[in-house]
Amino acid sequence: MQNAYSADKIKILEGLEAVRLRPGMYIGSTGVKGLHHILWEIVDNGIDEVSNGYGDTVQVVLYPDGSASVEDNGRGIPTDIHPKAKVSGVEVVFTQLHAGGKFDSENYNYSGGLHGVGASVTNALSEWLVVEVYKKTVYKMSFRSYVDKKTGKIYAGIPNGPLENTGVATKKHGSYVRFKPDKTAFETVEFNAETIIKRMRELAFLNKGIKLVFVDMRSGKAEPLVFCYEGGIYDYVKYLNEGNNTLIDSPIYGYQEVEIAGTRDTVKVEFALQHTDGYNEIVLSFVNNIPTHDGGKHEEGFKSGLTRVLNDYARTRGHIKDKDENFLGEDFRKGMTAIVSIKMKNAQFEGQTKGKLGNPEVKGIVEGVIVEAISNHSKNKKNFADMDRIIKKAIEEAGVRKAIKRAKDVARAKSSADSAKLVGKLSDCSSRKAALNEIFIVEGDSAGGSAKQGRDRQHQAILPLRGKPVNAEKKRIEQILDNNEIRSIISALGTGIGDDFKMKDLNYDKIIILSDADQDGAHIRAILLTFFYRYMRPLIQEGHVYIGMPPLYKVFKKDVVEYAYDDKELKKKIEIVGRGYQLQRYKGLGEMNASQLWETTLNPQTRMLMRVTLEDIAEAERLIPILMGSESEGRKAYIQSYADFNKVDDFEARTEN
Repeated sequence: MQNAYSADKIKILEGLEAVRLRPGMYIGSTGVKGLHHILWEIVDNGIDEVSNGYGDTVQVVLYPDGSASVEDNGRGIPTDIHPKAKVSGVEVVFTQLHAGGKFDSENYNYSGGLHGVGASVTNALSEWLVVEVYKKTVYKMSFRSYVDKKTGKIYAGIPNGPLENTGVATKKHGSYVRFKPDKTAFETVEFNAETIIKRMRELAFLNKGIKLVFVDMRSGKAEPLVFCYEGGIYDYVKYLNEGNNTLIDSPIYGYQEVEIAGTRDTVKVEFALQHTDGYNEIVLSFVNNIPTHDGGKHEEGFKSGLTRVLNDYARTRGHIKDKDENFLGEDFRKGMTAIVSIKMKNAQFEGQTKGKLGNPEVKGIVEGVIVEAISNHSKNKKNFADMDRIIKKAIEEAGVRKAIKRAKDVARAKSSADSAKLVGKLSDCSSRKAALNEIFIVEGDSAGGSAKQGRDRQHQAILPLRGKPVNAEKKRIEQILDNNEIRSIISALGTGIGDDFKMKDLNYDKIIILSDADQDGAHIRAILLTFFYRYMRPLIQEGHVYIGMPPLYKVFKKDVVEYAYDDKELKKKIEIVGRGYQLQRYKGLGEMNASQLWETTLNPQTRMLMRVTLEDIAEAERLIPILMGSESEGRKAYIQSYADFNKVDDFEARTEN
């Protein structure tokens, strides 16, 4: 299976320019997401090697000095001289933007790193980078970034010298890259272990049998975490459904390689699905290991194929009579967890984030694979009971769908009445420019009253909650729509929900949840976030949802007043105020008057907000049913694993003399 992989296979499109000046163009942001992006660029190169059959292991290590390394046992980056650049392949890869071995189809059957900017951008945004290549002997090259003290010019990713053949013999093969993110380029340079673990676990699920190893040496504990799943996405579905009541014991799985008509290229189609007794639909799709959060032609093909083959089965088994209409696709997908993964050459993604697959030929290919695999599965008599349970669930969901339509019609009819009721409840802002406006969803009438008095009336709206909203994870849509607090939120935001959601109708740019810093407040936040995730997910995906962070403490002495938002900050504030300070711990928002609430929580110049983001849909889909669903055992196990009950607050409300 070995292909000759030499420097002349690397295509150079343009030189490395402007990465340090405009890093957001290449990595999305200079925050924590961008920091991990430069790690993923190197990891993806290793994954492309091993998933194309040139190795079987990728290892990531975090070091105490803030650096990270990625090692794979693939073929190794080309070390020979590039015919055009006249330097080694290693130097080309790490110094030339849009240079890589993935712009034609000779080196990789498929690749996630299609843009060829990864290694060079990681180098440009690193304080230093070292690369070793193992090909009988060890090759080594290093790079650095620095500022010219005379001119102030930034030099990024500059070689310390040409690629060196150290002459040290080795039996290893592959590449090793270690780099330290430059703190002048990022808002933070501290890698998050959980973020890395989740992505490596996902990559291991998507690449059956490949080993991914993570070692975090920062805490002194170098225990390696190894992810390897022989069942691949079959195991992934089982993992996502842990703690759920499944209708069928084992996921339905299918795999097929299909040739694209008129070409010699093939598409590898793999899927796994399993139904539960819930009613949330989880369909996660991937192309060349890249999550396609916005779906695309492969997801369309999966859904249409599933609908067709299950309707055919339902008619064959007599669940649908000749005169009856077919079920809709959504009837079959309620309660279903599914993974769809395809691997192909020349994947065409819509949008810079690669969130949606645009290749039109893929839809028919995936649909055909789904129909054939599930049809063959359903013809086996031992699977009749499982298949019949899926159809029975669809019959129930079809009835619910019709009831929901009636409930929505009633809700629309109530909308004018609800809007009238909302007038006394919602204190709206005077500005009609949604991009400048924000709404605070406030726990309780008392805090709501203070917020109404202390707000900026031009741009800040206040919606007090007079009761606890219904938990969207435990109730069906018709029950959710019957809840006064939820209806008030829907009416105030103006977007509609579910299939009727329209972002263009959003009345406020920021939706800020403001609740007490206690157990009840945390529960209300969780309930509201669950509702937004299930029925208004684009609000979270596009960054419109925030959590207000009222201070926990007031430290004061005469005319000196300082607020602290956590225990760590409290120590600093006490030092500022000095001896003889007084300390008040706020137990609820209602303890603040209007001016205090404005100063600490409402004023955009002084407040602290936490933006709610969605980095990992798969993990969210796994955890929300555990934490917010009806089953208590999974929730109890999670709390026992992650909650720290031994943490003691060092500070009590007291006066120091």
